[in-house]
Amino acid sequence: MRTAILNGTLVSAAETLPYDLYFDQGSILGAVPRGDQRFGPPEMSIDATGKYVLPGGVDVHTHLDLPMGAFNASDDYATGTLAAAHGGTTTIIDFVNHARGESLLKNVEAWHQKAAGRAVIDYGFHMTVAEASPQVMAELPAVVKSGISSVKVFFAYPERLLLDDPSVFRVMQRAADLGALVLVHAEDGPPLDILVEQARGRGEWAPINHALTRPEVAEATGTERAIALAEMAHAPVYIVHVSCARALTRIVEGKSRGLTVWGETCPQYLCLSEDDLRGTPEDPFAGAKFVCTPPLRPKIHQEALWRGLAQGHLDTVATDHCPFNYVGQKDRGRNDFTKIPNGLPGIETRLHLLYEAVTQGKLSLERMVEVAATAPAKIFGLYPKKGSLLAGADADLVIWDPIRPVTLNAQSLHMRVDYSTYEGRTVPGSPMQVYSRGELLIDRGCAKAAPGRGRFLARAPA
Repeated sequence: MRTAILNGTLVSAAETLPYDLYFDQGSILGAVPRGDQRFGPPEMSIDATGKYVLPGGVDVHTHLDLPMGAFNASDDYATGTLAAAHGGTTTIIDFVNHARGESLLKNVEAWHQKAAGRAVIDYGFHMTVAEASPQVMAELPAVVKSGISSVKVFFAYPERLLLDDPSVFRVMQRAADLGALVLVHAEDGPPLDILVEQARGRGEWAPINHALTRPEVAEATGTERAIALAEMAHAPVYIVHVSCARALTRIVEGKSRGLTVWGETCPQYLCLSEDDLRGTPEDPFAGAKFVCTPPLRPKIHQEALWRGLAQGHLDTVATDHCPFNYVGQKDRGRNDFTKIPNGLPGIETRLHLLYEAVTQGKLSLERMVEVAATAPAKIFGLYPKKGSLLAGADADLVIWDPIRPVTLNAQSLHMRVDYSTYEGRTVPGSPMQVYSRGELLIDRGCAKAAPGRGRFLARAPA
């Protein structure tokens, strides 16, 4: 059905225009000055007076249905992707988990089974690599050929995921040969384990110790190592969830040398702080709700990260959405902060918080679209079908109401988790309607699409 969004203001990463937008059969036909009839009379029209028309958000860092010890992340593909749609995100890239000794391809198949018949929006996968064994290296070409053109390695979690520098280097070289991008969790992990054991030995069990035992220098050092290894491997590198100023400085240095280095940050590092981990005077353990890795930092880092986003030193904002309920999951660590599962809910609130920053003068509206939709789509091989308003792109669209405030709380949000990290925070704008491939998903807060319509996005190597 040929549909026109009329009288709105179109916002891309490059410009803001008072244009009408037409789409049909799931694809954008084009944008034209208001009143231009080149596409003929629409069969349906939507009045977007006073609204912004944005490309659907692209969140390239999520963990849905992720196994974590005795339980899984509380959002699966049905609940998590629906929550994403409520927040204006129409595409995600989730992480396929991998454990040492396991087959990459068997894990890929397991994640397809998690998503099939459940996802509301379109999705892709990254491949986590927990070892550089001969079997893993032999399977990487098939993983890339299957449409997963990005892999993630860790400098942290020695007992489960950490790769040493030679292994990371081999993965980077192989990925570069295959046209795949390597993502790095860049915390220098082994010294952190010593700090954790020392804190436990002193009887320091409260959630704040999660941050105190994972200092900024570990992330800065890991970021520098990741960039150095990528430089030697002649490979691009993407640093996930940048949380602090010193890590950002390392990214800026890498970019200044002409290296292909991308940096991602997350709303929690822009909007929350180490203070949240201290809980309340009545209940210090309430800080467990805010345990994530890397940890939340002192507030002074927020200014540096916002500035890095505005100036183009950081390239994307993703969520690292990995929710666990406070009751029954997070509270397993009431007497030991190391037993609190790491992760926060955020897949639904990313655009709300970025738009709030726009109204505060921290970002331009165009830059918001760039870091939340266009740049992630470009970096991960989804552009221009995703993250754009160009003719031929998928009609993944958000009609954003700039004066429709929403109060963020666990009861009103749609993530399957029993708390909100932004409880009681009122943000100034929110989606009026959300479309995926031309299909209306969300209409004024009401879901209109059923689980299972989302498609797997096979991404070609670079």
